[in-house]
Amino acid sequence: MEQRHLGRTGLRVSRIGLGTLTWGRDTDEHAAAEQLKAFWEEGGTLVDTADVYGGGEAEYLLGRLMERLVPRRDLVVATKAGSVLEPDRRFDCSRGHLLAALDASLERLGTDHVDLWQVHAFDPLTPLEETLQALDLAVSSGRARYAGVSNFCGWQLAKAATWQQAAAGMRTRLASTQMEYSLLQRGVEREVLPAALDLGVGLLPSSPLGRGVLTGKYRSGTPSDSRGASETMGAFVEPYLDDTASRIVDAVATAADGLATTPLEVALAWVRDRPGVVAPIVGARTTKQLEAALSVEGLSLPDEICQALDDVSAPVHRYPDQDWSTL
Repeated sequence: MEQRHLGRTGLRVSRIGLGTLTWGRDTDEHAAAEQLKAFWEEGGTLVDTADVYGGGEAEYLLGRLMERLVPRRDLVVATKAGSVLEPDRRFDCSRGHLLAALDASLERLGTDHVDLWQVHAFDPLTPLEETLQALDLAVSSGRARYAGVSNFCGWQLAKAATWQQAAAGMRTRLASTQMEYSLLQRGVEREVLPAALDLGVGLLPSSPLGRGVLTGKYRSGTPSDSRGASETMGAFVEPYLDDTASRIVDAVATAADGLATTPLEVALAWVRDRPGVVAPIVGARTTKQLEAALSVEGLSLPDEICQALDDVSAPVHRYPDQDWSTL
């Protein structure tokens, strides 16, 4: 699998990443082992997890599998911290919480460092400089090799990167930002992606298949074994089952028919090759689903197909994104 640099860093990662959101919940240890081995054998290196996935079980499973199945040195392990299950807040990005969470992640993973440590989301109750100081401490102590953020909007990403550059003694620079990005969700193109490109921050798209909808599996209804039919994930899928999404899915299916490939490959190739994108993170419940995604490696979409998909999925960005002085 082709490797790409993560932002303006020397860290190289596979251009498809393996997500572990379902590990320890919908994906048991046997299935997780099959996924990781298949991913590794195809040359995949980037494995993305978080301290809250499966209540910590995803990290624990990954640690067990690195110990006995796939060499730790062959993987780029990325995890996140900052999400909390508290009645009065969803995120805690204070220095104390983040560093304690990192130590707990390292224990579950059975390693002395992670390759990429990410703040899971912006915390409005903690000064941003305190959060960034925690990232700097993690990197300077060797517990993390690189640092990134997740779910930061454009101004939050720009403020964080600018503060790092300006702060005296701050050596850590953001390597990445992880955001949802697909043909069904192009909101990052408004401000996040331009900021990332300007700042040299690599984009790691999550849900690159539109929460599974872009595979075409929901065109004739909701399959009983799909996330859309799940009590825990149904509400996650439902927003992408409207008429607008249906038109985009139909266009993807038409492109797939013309290229003699699958809608999954078309949708994944589109986001993989967008400017600024480093590696879409694919979360599969089964090894079969993962193998279908990994088969995209040999596919490059023709320019006319990309343009057609761009047109049918184009988000509406007016003022101030357009040049208002010419209107």
